[in-house]
Amino acid sequence: MAVQTGLGEPRGPWFVSPELGRDGWDPWDGPGSGRDPGGGRWKRTLLAGLAVVAMSTGSGAVAGGWVAGRDAEPGPAAASAAPVPAELVTAAGRTVPGVVSVLVGGAGGRSATGSGFAVDDEQHIITNDHILARGRGDRVTVELPDGRRFAAEVVGREPRSDLAVLKVPPSAGLAALPLAKPNATRVGEPVLAVGSPLGLPGTVTAGIVSALDRQVRLGDNRHRAVQTDASINPGNSGGPLVNARGEVVGVNTAIATIDGNGSIGIGFAIPIEQVQQTADTIIGKGG
Repeated sequence: MAVQTGLGEPRGPWFVSPELGRDGWDPWDGPGSGRDPGGGRWKRTLLAGLAVVAMSTGSGAVAGGWVAGRDAEPGPAAASAAPVPAELVTAAGRTVPGVVSVLVGGAGGRSATGSGFAVDDEQHIITNDHILARGRGDRVTVELPDGRRFAAEVVGREPRSDLAVLKVPPSAGLAALPLAKPNATRVGEPVLAVGSPLGLPGTVTAGIVSALDRQVRLGDNRHRAVQTDASINPGNSGGPLVNARGEVVGVNTAIATIDGNGSIGIGFAIPIEQVQQTADTIIGKGG
């Protein structure tokens, strides 16, 4: 059984886009902030935009169903899902063995859970720093895909990039995941998000790269992130976003939500260029 309990904390850090505010209002202003003379205008604008998206999605589904229905043979076969591309199946099989669940037990009963992945044969594991920060403690446990658990050493942390490196004993025998080449990720390519959302280890969700170099604000810092529509939920933090070749293109770190109600198909990952640079620095300093 996985180390996670509850609903797979942590959820954040929450995302707020610095690109908002084109009509003159500050996305950080909200009702009761004392800075929103429109009295909730920001929320009405957001909901209006979501309504358009919802309507577009609904009409597209109806039209798509009508076109498909014209050519499909009646019966159960017509309702079957499209086959999963073989390369994604292969990528998932290569990735899952190198992904772990992370539990941070903090003082006063506080704890946090997330994901991580092996990056080299020395059993270094990359994860998100905000998982460690939320746990407020130094007791870190890593659970492997086969159910074994190890106490993990915190090699180093870099809060500004929201990355941290852990290390487990050689006996863990984790398979290191290959990293994608710098600047090789392309918009539209298929990707998989792998981790332990809601405490469910080894979960794989599929999507595409929605955008690159997306300016996002995570906590107190701005980042350039990989945007994806692969489903990312609490507990996915720190897990890898991989391409169809099984190469890590980013570290899943945040989701956009409506009133904190889980994934809405907009997730963000720290790009592999930043991950590799930060991890190399941490490992070089900490061993």
